[in-house]
Amino acid sequence: MAAKSEWPQLMGKPAAQARQQIGAEFPEITVHVLPEGSMVTMDFNEQRVRLFVKDGKVVREPRRG
Repeated sequence: MAAKSEWPQLMGKPAAQARQQIGAEFPEITVHVLPEGSMVTMDFNEQRVRLFVKDGKVVREPRRG
């Protein structure tokens, strides 16, 4: 079975709640909380999830990478 790689159910949720949920499911993943529109590197890292937020809420579907 492949590891979970996306969390569409976290769209619109508070960033702290999303970070906690991903961390509880996958403690080995590093979760980065970034403002919407932030510039990021294009490298793929399966141990990273970026949360793009606006007004404290997740605005893009969180996914590994």
